[in-house]
Amino acid sequence: MNVLVVGSTALDSIKTPLREKPRLLGGSASHAAVAASFFAPVQLVGVVGQDFPRRYLELYRKFNLDLGGLQRLPGKTFHWSGEYEINLNNRRTLKTELGVFENFRPDLPESYRQTPFVLLGNIAPNLQHHVLDQLRRPRFVIADTMDLWLNIAKPELLRLLRRIDALVLNDSEARLLTGLDNVIAALPAIHRLGPPYVIVKKGEHGSILSAPKGLFLAPAFPLAKVVDPTGAGDSFAGGLLGYLASQPGPVERNLRRALIHGAAVASFWCEDFGLARATKLARADIDRRVRALERLIRTT
Repeated sequence: MNVLVVGSTALDSIKTPLREKPRLLGGSASHAAVAASFFAPVQLVGVVGQDFPRRYLELYRKFNLDLGGLQRLPGKTFHWSGEYEINLNNRRTLKTELGVFENFRPDLPESYRQTPFVLLGNIAPNLQHHVLDQLRRPRFVIADTMDLWLNIAKPELLRLLRRIDALVLNDSEARLLTGLDNVIAALPAIHRLGPPYVIVKKGEHGSILSAPKGLFLAPAFPLAKVVDPTGAGDSFAGGLLGYLASQPGPVERNLRRALIHGAAVASFWCEDFGLARATKLARADIDRRVRALERLIRTT
């Protein structure tokens, strides 16, 4: 089944203590769509400017992304610049230039409106609502969010939570959303706001799934060296949803293994800057890491 990914398409300038890489292909939709493409056909919805490099369009096509929903408008592409601290866990934004993304309106092509699996990337809640208003009975909708929307658009976000199947957020965002310091205590409070499934990303410590049938703790793949964690969270969500779309049967039955697949995909993203590692990745590589993760959580 197809996957629809809606979010930001950007040029990222990334600085780590060891290296610096300017104007890489980035954005939540780019990372998530490429990750999902290892499992299922993907439709990408985003916006770029006239300065968007042709080589990045070719890179999208390398992953067989359907670009019918990618708008190209006069002006500059969204550009983000950030710098990581020595441990690569903390980063600070150096510059944000919205460009054409400032007035982005995700209008879906008619052929996208019946897509069963949908990822609403980290964009403003009113834009996520606009996408949902155009869809016809999607099977499973995941929405990502961030602390910015919790601070400046919380009423819209709360209304969104009643319309989606799963919310993806990190532990600090879970605390901000609920006012509870303990993430486990926060999970029932988030469910009461609407989504039956909640996935809390914990970076190098894995993720937590809270579902109608209980909790599941998924580990991150242990890496001896991390080069650039940019896009790891988006690739986790994209890989997770792509795997779900590729599997028959109820979503609930496949969701735990989907988290393991998302974790395996995200680990590759951390091994190089931007999407560089993804260009050298094959499905067999992902499957090997999935098996390795499954061995790590096996009790016998």
